Amino acid sequence: MLKIRNALLVMGVLMSPMAASAAQVSIGIGFPHVSIGINLPAYPQLVRVPGYPVYYAPRLSANYFFYDGMYWVFHADNWYASSWYNGPWWFVEPDAVPVYILRVPVRYYRQPPPYFRAWRPDTPPRWGDHWGQNWEQRRSGWDNWDRRAAPSPAPLPAYQRQYSRDQYPRQMEQQRELEQERYRYQPRDPVVQKQYQDRYQKRDQSPGQGQGRDRDRDRDRR
Repeated sequence: MLKIRNALLVMGVLMSPMAASAAQVSIGIGFPHVSIGINLPAYPQLVRVPGYPVYYAPRLSANYFFYDGMYWVFHADNWYASSWYNGPWWFVEPDAVPVYILRVPVRYYRQPPPYFRAWRPDTPPRWGDHWGQNWEQRRSGWDNWDRRAAPSPAPLPAYQRQYSRDQYPRQMEQQRELEQERYRYQPRDPVVQKQYQDRYQKRDQSPGQGQGRDRDRDRDRR
């Protein structure tokens, strides 16, 4: 199933090219992460969506957001997330997309799918139409909220601005170390916390990872 889904992803990317002014296009599949056709040479301009704890990138021809310490991209009808502005990205199941990302109005999607155009720009996409009735039942109430009770946005990880092009850290371990040193923000949304723990904290706590770091330290001392 995973191979089939990734094959369909490649087809989707090929059939929907992205003409971005500030983003270059690349196509590829890498496990366990995916290349989703976005290659940013530098940290993008991020602007807060009025009344929401979410930022979007108005200068990119991409559906690119920042929420609760992580970047979120809607591409080829799927959601992806990363803790760094140019990936690596991982696929996010429809049931694991945070509600505040789902609630962002249509007008803030810079590369909306064709079916978005029939919907009001000041309302969120009709995700129930996209993912079906079963999803709508599982995520019941996602579009009902008190705007006065919206949380404050997470601080932007401004330290990432200095890592562009060849300086961009490609290895997840290096990204994690820089994040712990320079950002230290912890997600507050329970759905984002789950994503964060699955991708980072469990990885940090795995015995093999710790043993590898110990071996590296021992080698450095010699």
